[in-house]
Amino acid sequence: MIRLYDTNQRRKVDFVPLEEGKVSMYVCGPTVYNRIHIGNARTFISFDMIRRYLQWRGFDVTFVQNVTDVDDKIIARALEEGRSAQDVAREYTEAFIADMRAAGVADPTIRPKATEEINTMIALVQTLVERGHAYEVEGDVYFSVRSDAHYGHLSGRNVDEMEAGHRELRADGQGLEDRKRDPLDFALWKAAKPGEPSWASPWGEGRPGWHIECSAMSQKYLGLPFDIHGGGADLVFPHHENECAQSECACGGQFARYWMHSGMLQVNSEKMSKSLGNFMLLHDVLEDARPQALRMLMLQTHYRSPLDFSVARMDEADAALSRIETALQNMRWLCDNSHAGAPDTVDDAQIRDYQKQATEGFRAAMDDDFNAPAALGCIFTLVNQMNIATAGASLSTADAEQVIGAHDCIVELLDVLGIALEEGSQTDYPAETVELAARLAGYGGSDPMEATEALIEARALAKAEKDWARADTIRDDMIALGFLIEDTPQGAKVTYQG
Repeated sequence: MIRLYDTNQRRKVDFVPLEEGKVSMYVCGPTVYNRIHIGNARTFISFDMIRRYLQWRGFDVTFVQNVTDVDDKIIARALEEGRSAQDVAREYTEAFIADMRAAGVADPTIRPKATEEINTMIALVQTLVERGHAYEVEGDVYFSVRSDAHYGHLSGRNVDEMEAGHRELRADGQGLEDRKRDPLDFALWKAAKPGEPSWASPWGEGRPGWHIECSAMSQKYLGLPFDIHGGGADLVFPHHENECAQSECACGGQFARYWMHSGMLQVNSEKMSKSLGNFMLLHDVLEDARPQALRMLMLQTHYRSPLDFSVARMDEADAALSRIETALQNMRWLCDNSHAGAPDTVDDAQIRDYQKQATEGFRAAMDDDFNAPAALGCIFTLVNQMNIATAGASLSTADAEQVIGAHDCIVELLDVLGIALEEGSQTDYPAETVELAARLAGYGGSDPMEATEALIEARALAKAEKDWARADTIRDDMIALGFLIEDTPQGAKVTYQG
């Protein structure tokens, strides 16, 4: 049984989807006025991990994530740059999708855009007006917060205390607050202003408020109620509180069955902000770091806990990832060089037990509110156990079957977390290897991988013929290209370090 922390109930609860074997999931997407920062990325990577795990557990997941492509921030940027809001939104929507794919985040099942769902939003606002939960003032439409008896429950806020706070903040009485019936009421529809994008509505030309978008799109594509609504902790109030209120007042029933929120991100133990000079875009981070290392760093902290980001922690995560990749390369090499006549030097039953323990521990950790740090711990334990079990080993064919099983288990569990590994491929070998193999091994092809194998075979032949000078020349020239050569009972083990 999977248990998750439900923000609405403020505790861990058993996850029972509305429909057996299926999960409907909505996660708030970006407002596309700039490239996303690493705090945004933390949220999207967290819910990508959750989605992947649910799929691994056998659920058919429908994952919806919106794009807010009409908003005050988009309009402001367009005015600042002297171009249309549509151009700004289009550029940064494409940038968001590219950044997500670069970070290894899978595309959603459905990615609706706000500007393509205006009619759906208007219909929802009309329903709220008809049911007495919203009212129109000179082309603006506001949600009446006090019409919802449950308002504040999701965020744990008291309406009367919230009103007192607003009255104090609005003491000068300026702005549009005086047009509202209550200071807490929020905009569902905004009357058009000169030069801004607008659409026809029963209340005149205008555009939707921010909160109404997700309510309309989640209902359209998932129906109500749906299973999981997710987002960053900063969205609990007011965005998710307002979403929940307007949706449940419109439909007269439950909106989302479970609410999940990821923790906030800091940089070097400080809140990320432009004023502190520590504001970091995902695109810029990925120019200097592997996406797998970024995901490793983020998943080493529980998704609900605050995450401290730093370059030092990125380097540590990358080093940890490299240790796993090296261990997998070693296992693969031992298996590729196994033979039937080799002595049994590993305990096959023990390796099977290691693999079983890792898989069961991984599942138990992830079933407990998607505890990725504990799940990673199970993977690291298996890696360490396999390093010890295969140290100095010469594998028989039977041994190799067990070792490759453990290898594949590590790869699979990391893949569930969205961490794709790099175990090496022919593109890892330098082109200069071809020329070296032609000169020292008589190689006539153009494949760096084949050229490397030809050099290894030529060196082995030279050693067999006791031509030590030739063997040393091949070794030294390969080392000069960045190869590491280790002589083992199963032959020369060659890795390229660059």
